[in-house]
Amino acid sequence: MNPAWTVIDGLQYSAWSRDVFEQMQAGGLNAVHVTVAYHENTRETLTRLGEWNARFEAFPDLIRPVYEPSDIQRAKQEGKVGIIFGAQNCSPIEDEIRLVEIMRRMGLMIMQLTYNNQSLLACGCYEEEDSGLTRFGKQVIREMNRVGMVIDMSHSAERSTLEAIAYSEQPVIVSHANPSHFHPALRNKSDRVIDAVADNEGLLGFSLYPFHLKNGPECTLDDFCDMVAWTADRMGIDRIGLGSDLCQNQPQSVLEWMRNGRWSKAMDYGEGSSANAGWPDALTWFRDSRDFPGIAAALQSKGFSDDELGKIMGGNWVDLLTRVAQPAPNNAVNVEDAA
Repeated sequence: MNPAWTVIDGLQYSAWSRDVFEQMQAGGLNAVHVTVAYHENTRETLTRLGEWNARFEAFPDLIRPVYEPSDIQRAKQEGKVGIIFGAQNCSPIEDEIRLVEIMRRMGLMIMQLTYNNQSLLACGCYEEEDSGLTRFGKQVIREMNRVGMVIDMSHSAERSTLEAIAYSEQPVIVSHANPSHFHPALRNKSDRVIDAVADNEGLLGFSLYPFHLKNGPECTLDDFCDMVAWTADRMGIDRIGLGSDLCQNQPQSVLEWMRNGRWSKAMDYGEGSSANAGWPDALTWFRDSRDFPGIAAALQSKGFSDDELGKIMGGNWVDLLTRVAQPAPNNAVNVEDAA
């Protein structure tokens, strides 16, 4: 890969270790958006952040925290992988709007409004009825805009996603999903949604999780690249990136925590089939972070220029975070129309 590129993976939740961080480095990654919470409450999220502090202390030669977008460039200059904190649910703020700013000050740069289910803010993509944004959700969106926390709608239902994009004063992202045009998974996004993300100057991160891809684990790299090319034509080259959703070396218990949390005694099959009850087989062309150069090479063979590849492989992530993840210049809270 071109060393001038800044390479970013827009979502991972692997079993973190020196080996995994070395693989990130070997794959040319300069930053990775990592999940610190699925269903964790405020206190539990603090523990997850504390665990990351311990990793920064244990592996200072490999990783560093990203508290502001400029830290991504610092990580690259130092030859380290920058770690961007994100939550895949709004559970870290519980029911208290003031915790949005607290979490942002502690480094939480990205937060999803929902994770599959109805939340206090919006509706998840597995609910039968999508009720859209709640009153609390509208206020949280305004607060996230104010403090520079990026709104992520990866696991949200269609109406909720479209309302969040319309209501937000900042671009909204889908960090890890694919166009449903290529595979109709519940988690993938309709043409209407990806058009709205593009119009909003947000970003779609392509997921490499097999259940989100055409033919599942049998999806070919060529099919994946065709999907990227189609989406680039529809959304524009500045609106796309990668969000692999890599969950490397994780046990079944972690998958159950993602899907079930504390709300269900029975296994939540997610995409709706008991065949998806376990982790999918890995793609032959993407097993870990060392395979990112192969994806770049395959996209190049599809006709993407070096400049376009630089945007897809991470430049668009840098641009999005630079535009959105900066704290507002004052502390004025504008929620008068969110009541």
